[in-house]
Amino acid sequence: MDKWIAPGRVTIIGEHTDYNDGFVLPIALPLGVVCAAGPRGDGLVRLTSAQRPGAVIEVRVDALAAQRDRLPGWARYPLGVVDEFVRGGHRVTGLDLALDGAVPIGAGLSSSAALCCAVTIALRDLFAPALTARRMVEIARAAENGFAGVPTGLLDQSASILCTEGHALFLDIRAFTNSESTAAEQLPFDLDTAGLTLIVADTGHPHDLADSEYAQRRAQCEAAADALHLPALRDATAEDLPRLRDPVLRRRARHVVTENARVLAVVDRLRTGADPRAIGELLTASHHSLREDFEVSAPALDLAVEAALHAGAHGARMVGGGFGGSIIALVEHADEVAENIMNSFATTGFAPPRVFAVEPAAGARKLV
Repeated sequence: MDKWIAPGRVTIIGEHTDYNDGFVLPIALPLGVVCAAGPRGDGLVRLTSAQRPGAVIEVRVDALAAQRDRLPGWARYPLGVVDEFVRGGHRVTGLDLALDGAVPIGAGLSSSAALCCAVTIALRDLFAPALTARRMVEIARAAENGFAGVPTGLLDQSASILCTEGHALFLDIRAFTNSESTAAEQLPFDLDTAGLTLIVADTGHPHDLADSEYAQRRAQCEAAADALHLPALRDATAEDLPRLRDPVLRRRARHVVTENARVLAVVDRLRTGADPRAIGELLTASHHSLREDFEVSAPALDLAVEAALHAGAHGARMVGGGFGGSIIALVEHADEVAENIMNSFATTGFAPPRVFAVEPAAGARKLV
């Protein structure tokens, strides 16, 4: 069988803005999910995963929708992609799928989106070669939203499909949704030349977006937009916030308004060739907003951020949906910052985190 890979992602900035029609700035990770796939002619999908030893899922292509509730949760992501191809009118004659993922599960690095995107690009090449990158993003997102039941926005799938090596992806979600183009801009993101490193600290405290308060946050954002009589919180301004009488909705909206502004400020600094250190303060401000206004941080995330900043990081923030997972830190002395994070976890009784450096990687592709 041939193999395809799709990466996880780290959001430089722009958290919980995607489903509010806002702005995002992710990079693709060098870690990905590999999908080995080959067509069958008997109408059967046979699914295995290296992370689920011994588990073999077999289901007929024409029975996917009917069998959805009987499938284990992990299998709904890849099989949801197959179902989306069928629903889109593509003739899938059957399929062998073997998955192997290097993106830590539950770390806020979009392992589920990487999984869906790896299967999507494999099926594109096998059954629908004319499919555009934009359509692949939509299929992967639809599979995660519908079949898997996780109400994510477009950020994760866009990063996994559209990112390029050495660049951050600036995406205007509203423009992407309403335009025939990808509405994406590739911004050079070269930290090494500036003597900087971006590190990830996976706290080991997993989150499950399907069972967490993620869906509640999305509903609160929609309620805030409705209360302001706006299409989405993307259209709100700081002057609108006092009109929200509910203090919870006001805090949620304030995060989205200020986070969108932070994305645009980071993009402006990258476009103009400013020293990347200049974005550090915006990363830290994003964490404070996610912790206090959006209330999606967790003690382990806060500890890792504070430890990184205390060790000299120029900026640090939680990444992903929240309630657990990982942080990023922009640093000059990666080993010192990593050691301080590790020591902080040891003295507070948390299990040791996994700390590693990342660089902007390429998006989903076939492996040669």
